[in-house]
Amino acid sequence: MEQVGLENFIRSIVKEIDLNLTEKVLFNLNDRGVIHSWNDVFQIEATYAKCLGISKRLYKCHSYTHEPSDGLTYFVLEEFNKRTWSLLPDFKFYVLIFCWYDKSTRSVTKVSVQYDQHSFFLHCLGIEGLWRWTIANILTPPAKFWAKAYFATGLVNPFTFIAQIALFAWGVSKLLS
Repeated sequence: MEQVGLENFIRSIVKEIDLNLTEKVLFNLNDRGVIHSWNDVFQIEATYAKCLGISKRLYKCHSYTHEPSDGLTYFVLEEFNKRTWSLLPDFKFYVLIFCWYDKSTRSVTKVSVQYDQHSFFLHCLGIEGLWRWTIANILTPPAKFWAKAYFATGLVNPFTFIAQIALFAWGVSKLLS
């Protein structure tokens, strides 16, 4: 299943599994943004896509699981974001969507969209590749060294970890003051 635009994608996917959309829905974006109508969902998505310099979104469903006995279906979704400005790179992004529906009417009642907002924001700024390189090449080697040292102490527990964080924070504060 592949569609251009969120509204086209949602209408196609619910048709595919014989569900329907009513005007009202509890649409939850990462437990931070809650929207109560499909019209608002579509309008907000179109608005923020324009604000973020996204000219076209291609949605592709890689797989879904449908659990009719629980009135639940969930999807692994890929969205390809074509940019308005050539200086910002196009990007793919992956999203997990949980969708609950009323079993008697087959109407979608609740949707929970889960994705990595930090990475999405970095993609929108065009610096996600730089961030990925920094994590892999600058931050990961010392983290691996610390992990080996942590396990070598034999004191592997939450209290030791918290103590190490406190000691590290204290050391950084001393360096900066």
